[in-house]
Amino acid sequence: MVDFTLHCFTESGNAYKAALMLELCGADWEPHRVAFFSGETRRPEFRDLNEMGEVPVLIDHTRRPDLVISQSGVILYHLGEHFGQFMPESEDEKREVMRWILWDNHKLTSYSATYRFLRIFAGKGDTPEAEFLYSRARSAWRVLDEHLADRDWVAADRPTIADFSLAGYLFWPAQIGMVTDDFPAIPRWLDRLRRLKGFKLPEDLMPSGQEQDTATA
Repeated sequence: MVDFTLHCFTESGNAYKAALMLELCGADWEPHRVAFFSGETRRPEFRDLNEMGEVPVLIDHTRRPDLVISQSGVILYHLGEHFGQFMPESEDEKREVMRWILWDNHKLTSYSATYRFLRIFAGKGDTPEAEFLYSRARSAWRVLDEHLADRDWVAADRPTIADFSLAGYLFWPAQIGMVTDDFPAIPRWLDRLRRLKGFKLPEDLMPSGQEQDTATA
């Protein structure tokens, strides 16, 4: 048995955060496909695993009994502690890492992911609701871009779990409607992430949550 099982699908940037962390840490892990677009996360069997009905869900088989963890930020922190990698090294860094992870979940991922879903998967990219989300996402990208203008990494002088959290949906700039020329620091930062040993893109780490005959991304 592997050490970790990640319930995930490739279209989920939140699942990608956890999958990328596992890969960069050299974990012994495997993905477990979640058929999101067929409604699997709404089924009782999945809700027994995670009452929130969301991916990712990490099963840590190194614990007895197995430890089940949901929410990408918590998974990142758990894996960082388990492997002793990509974690804050001081109290100041810890506060900074948590500050950016919380902001990511509330602002950056929240708006970017929801807009992407409406635009790419729901066919509602031209609705007033989508336009509102897009404007909020652009505001969040601007905050991150300005923060990265004079630094290589988000919360420390090296990559941390904060970087992996924030990057979850940004490797799909066309899908989220980001014109990268408008946010020049972000693609430079993403290139630094790409150069990390073990880096892989979502489609190289996880199976699709769509059925084969309907997959579009």
